[in-house]
Amino acid sequence: MPNPTKNDFKDRLSRYRQIKISVIGRKSGTTISVPVWFVLEGEKLYLLPVRGSDTQWYKNVLKNPQIRIDARGAEAKFQAVPTTEANAVKSVIEKFREKYGAGDVKKYYSKFDVAVVVQLT
Repeated sequence: MPNPTKNDFKDRLSRYRQIKISVIGRKSGTTISVPVWFVLEGEKLYLLPVRGSDTQWYKNVLKNPQIRIDARGAEAKFQAVPTTEANAVKSVIEKFREKYGAGDVKKYYSKFDVAVVVQLT
């Protein structure tokens, strides 16, 4: 599959509410894909695991930070940077509340102790 240009990739990200991420299973070593919500801001993509540090894909990222992002056919590989720093996590939660609404964030997310940042450049 041809690699999308960075602008095409970001353009797709800007149009969608959900993307698919693929991570390497920390025990199985196989690729695991999951749909997730995200926030795109400049060159950074923010991810908020739904069950915080208990989320399986997050645990996999801790072991192998390589992450593949699929924005409806435009795919690219990146390094995921997990953070547990309280102010950084709080900032990501606020971004999610702005994009998806506080009610839905409260409804679908059960633990707010970690976030993941992906640098797109």
